[in-house]
Amino acid sequence: MSDVPNQREVWSLPGASLNRELGVARWGHYGKPVILFPTGGADFLDVERFLMVRALAPLVEAGRIKVYAVDSVCRQGWLGDVAPREKVRLQAAYDEWLTTVLFPHIREDCGGTKQSFAVAGASLGAYQAWTAAARHPSQIDLCVGMSGTYLMDRRLDGYWDEDWYFHDPKQFLANLGEGELLESLRRVRFVLGLGERWENPTYTDAAAAVLDGKRIPVKVLRWRSPAGHDWPTWRTMLPSVLNAVV
Repeated sequence: MSDVPNQREVWSLPGASLNRELGVARWGHYGKPVILFPTGGADFLDVERFLMVRALAPLVEAGRIKVYAVDSVCRQGWLGDVAPREKVRLQAAYDEWLTTVLFPHIREDCGGTKQSFAVAGASLGAYQAWTAAARHPSQIDLCVGMSGTYLMDRRLDGYWDEDWYFHDPKQFLANLGEGELLESLRRVRFVLGLGERWENPTYTDAAAAVLDGKRIPVKVLRWRSPAGHDWPTWRTMLPSVLNAVV
């Protein structure tokens, strides 16, 4: 077995409402599609540069997962020098891109599969993962958030509108009543992990509390990694979680 899985392919997929193309890379030949969101300032290939793809190689080569690393809007929006309304607009446009461009592309690349996706991310990537899972439980059945930045209010300086409400799981999940969406969410597994150093546990605890309050399955992992909020922690955590549940 090679250290790095083969079947690597890279695409640039159109994002009309984002005014740019977004990069997507795939590793693997068979298995459950796992979508990896980048950390805040990163692009889609950081998972390769920081050896996450190598860490996932045994699962990829065994045909248990296919890894899809995608670009996000965190660098342009949440970390960018733009007005709060533009941050929200970019997030809403990104969510539309996921459902209308990325998800169909992955299903086609997987031979028309109808199976559910797993999503994962670290830091701001964890926000993208849990938001995607919270909004689209009919397509996603596993979310792994690592060292997550789930509370985004401080990045909006008090700004609020309806778009933001529906892209902030902390808000809309707390008010979600019984019905089809909540029943679908109760079939999704959320695993939220963090290390021991340079972390803000209040983010993870708040996200877990919202999920638990709606009886949505959530498990918090307090990983005993001296690396804390960094790639060595995440390279150990994600393969371990996926190996246990995929």
